[in-house]
Amino acid sequence: MSYDSMHLEEEYVDTVSEAFPLRDAPSVTWINVDGIHDVGIVEELGARLSLHHLVLEDILNPDQRPKIEDLGDYLYVVLKMVDWDDQQGEIAVEQVSLVVGANYVVSLQERPGGDVLGPIRERIREGKGNIRGVGSDYLAYSILDGVVDRYFGVLEGLEGKLEDLEEELVSSPLPETLQELHVLKREMIYMRKSVWPLREVVAALERSGSPLIKESTVPYLRDVYDHTIQVMDAVETVRDMLSGMLDIYLSSMSNKMNEVMKVLTIFASIFIPLTFIAGVYGMNFVFMPELGWRWGYFAALLVMVAVALSMLWYFRSKRWL
Repeated sequence: MSYDSMHLEEEYVDTVSEAFPLRDAPSVTWINVDGIHDVGIVEELGARLSLHHLVLEDILNPDQRPKIEDLGDYLYVVLKMVDWDDQQGEIAVEQVSLVVGANYVVSLQERPGGDVLGPIRERIREGKGNIRGVGSDYLAYSILDGVVDRYFGVLEGLEGKLEDLEEELVSSPLPETLQELHVLKREMIYMRKSVWPLREVVAALERSGSPLIKESTVPYLRDVYDHTIQVMDAVETVRDMLSGMLDIYLSSMSNKMNEVMKVLTIFASIFIPLTFIAGVYGMNFVFMPELGWRWGYFAALLVMVAVALSMLWYFRSKRWL
């Protein structure tokens, strides 16, 4: 996309050469590269923009920590873009690299499609707001803002899933529930690792003093910084909720086990005196008077039933049953 306040050119190309040369100021050119696994494309792009070879290595390595580097003629920014996958019910994360120059922005995504940059493209196409009348620094801010705001949408998806898990924990906790809790906890740790350095990136951009960042863009960057603080607070809240739900699961399982043990203990307590009676009359001594009694067997059974009923009544009176 190449645009200014009056004109817009948008084109989908297959080679780097088709995307160049970058147009002169005051127009802004935005080149978005879908997929970073074609080393040849990244190297050719780096050659045309005179990118440092370490920057190219960072672009090709998708495990980078969010960061910013000021290399004089351009700024290099690494972001972690997250999205909520409704089908899988989990967080999808990909790395986005930004190269911000005086009149251009190059964004390189880890994989094609599924990004959060669509609304920015629509604003440029429709000329909404002031994005068409400002420079590349404002476009970089817009991308940052879109990435940060998407964290809120992902957290909302997580909170909805947590509500379902909470109902499941209260009604019928299962081992699968514990597995889901551990998966969510691991994803929140990853979210936290993505958000904390992102705050540093935005703060560094705000205080960079680079001529590529105009003074008029600084208040917008400060607003993005406030959003990152809110995202961090929301992440910590969700992590606390997960820890609390893990405690609820353990308590529920413990209570369930206690109920089972209580029932088993009551049955064992009932059968202890019955076993004693049966043991006494199973000794087969010759001079046991009840052994020669015609109704002795039925009397022993009657005593056992009476003892069992008496103990059941006692347990119910104590509300142990």
